[in-house]
Amino acid sequence: MIRIGNGQGFWGDSIDAPVNLAKHGPLDYLTLDYLAEVTLSIMQRQKLKNPETGYARDFIDLIQEILPEIYSKGLKVITNAGGVNPQACRGELLNLSNKSGSPIKIGVIQGDDIYPDLHSIRNKGVSFDHLENGKSFDEIADKVYSANVYIDSFSIAEALEKGAQIVLAGRVSDPGLALGPCLYEFGWGKDQYDKIAAGTLAGHITECGAQCTGGNFTDWQNVPDMANIGYPIIEMQNEGKFTITKHKGTGGVVSYATVAEQVIYEMGDPKHYISPDVCVDFTSFKLQDIGNDRVEVMDVKGSAPTNTYKVSISYFAGYKASGQLTVSGPNAYEKSKLTAEIIWERLNNVGIDFEDTSTEYLGLSSCHGDINPVPDKINEVVLRLGVKDQDQDKVNRFGKEIAPVITSGPPGITGFSGGRPKAQEIVAYWPSLIPKELVNTIVDVI
Repeated sequence: MIRIGNGQGFWGDSIDAPVNLAKHGPLDYLTLDYLAEVTLSIMQRQKLKNPETGYARDFIDLIQEILPEIYSKGLKVITNAGGVNPQACRGELLNLSNKSGSPIKIGVIQGDDIYPDLHSIRNKGVSFDHLENGKSFDEIADKVYSANVYIDSFSIAEALEKGAQIVLAGRVSDPGLALGPCLYEFGWGKDQYDKIAAGTLAGHITECGAQCTGGNFTDWQNVPDMANIGYPIIEMQNEGKFTITKHKGTGGVVSYATVAEQVIYEMGDPKHYISPDVCVDFTSFKLQDIGNDRVEVMDVKGSAPTNTYKVSISYFAGYKASGQLTVSGPNAYEKSKLTAEIIWERLNNVGIDFEDTSTEYLGLSSCHGDINPVPDKINEVVLRLGVKDQDQDKVNRFGKEIAPVITSGPPGITGFSGGRPKAQEIVAYWPSLIPKELVNTIVDVI
């Protein structure tokens, strides 16, 4: 059996969770997921400005804290924190380990970043048309910020086979961070679909960190000690049977319900959950709550993967800005609606309209719309207005109309701070496919 703990569900997750996982109980592997579609575009733009950036800087600080566990416990770390510049990230880590006097082996997986090769790949017949709506890639071809392939998890196993103690993976799938160690430890072959499906499901359950140990849980009132919530651990066995748990003495809860909620997270066709390594039948397996914060999963079924990889492309889609005001006192909702009308009309009076606008009443209907009835008495509302347009000047002009209503609108308006909202670039997401034979991964360990 191997123990794989996930201490990072997204870039910005708890900085203490991975340290606690590493230090406060038995663990063989620590996985850390930093990447999302928009994250890669941010990193790509950082790298274009400075070739020594383009990775998650706070990952370096984390490794400095858990170096003793890497040395003494043999803990291995699997992550995608290298972003679009894993070589620079590795350089920082090597400097760190050399200063400690005990060098460590760090593997880098490359091949997922196809941004520099988009033109040549298109010349080979790959359209990169939109996966969901079929739109032509020509619409955004000159606006692309980043393009990364969700490569398979066997590259992680290869890095571990070469002795890596830290693996800086490319844009592997989120579950792949947990699957990779299973492939290495148990030697699962590429056609052992049920076992690979089990590893993929295990990684899927833990990929969002505490979301399967009581975080973001429907019955939140029944979750104990959420301030000290434990992050999830997979106990995987060679035959593909596994248990989801957490370190003893931590807060939160692992139950049938917390795990089941995470199972249906981002679910497409439940009989055909597609990953780079396998297609998983999410209707096949059994969940059993065996008590003491332990849920057992068994009988996972899988089938052959597709012959394509998914490509995550980000591109420039115009500009946006948003500003907000707090409207207080009697008839706050009515005054909020009037304030919004005033701002939109004043912009219209000077001939400015937008590709898209939004008007939200925070505290009343910004999340649920008209699902809930309007209360009889409303003492305050936060009015948030937003615009989107290709014209940066128009978006900035919108920002100049928020503050004036404080003295030229209805009474009781406050809460304006931070200066005029400025135009920000919009990064949009474009999913596509690429034949697997056109993607080459390179794994090296230093």
